Amino acid sequence: MPETVMNAKQVTGVLDAVDGDVMFLRVPESSYRIQLQVTATPATPVGKRITGLIHVQARRIDKVGTGGRYVEPVEGRPRRVQGSVIAVDPTDRTITVNAGVPIVCRTDERQTPADFEVGDFVTMGVNAGATFTPAG
Repeated sequence: MPETVMNAKQVTGVLDAVDGDVMFLRVPESSYRIQLQVTATPATPVGKRITGLIHVQARRIDKVGTGGRYVEPVEGRPRRVQGSVIAVDPTDRTITVNAGVPIVCRTDERQTPADFEVGDFVTMGVNAGATFTPAG
């Protein structure tokens, strides 16, 4: 995968708190404090910048014509994601959505990444268990 696409998928924020396998990511220049399951214990100290990938499992992804880019709720585990598709990866069954922060979204069995193109504006509910994988 080209490095520019990988960089576009990564989010940079501040590690706000870690409690066992759960972390809270604060996103600069926003009110977001996103609760995520960690796939590997972050080496980054609390209060410092951290970069990595956010992955979610989509329930159903719908194309929409209007609306903003967002993650709901502003604080807590992601439940709804809306934004524009910035990458499509059929091999991993994912699309990456710019929802104010880049989020890698795995499609469910009813849909495939081929159903979407870069530039599509989409909305979706997401299952519990959003994860964060630190870069590096």
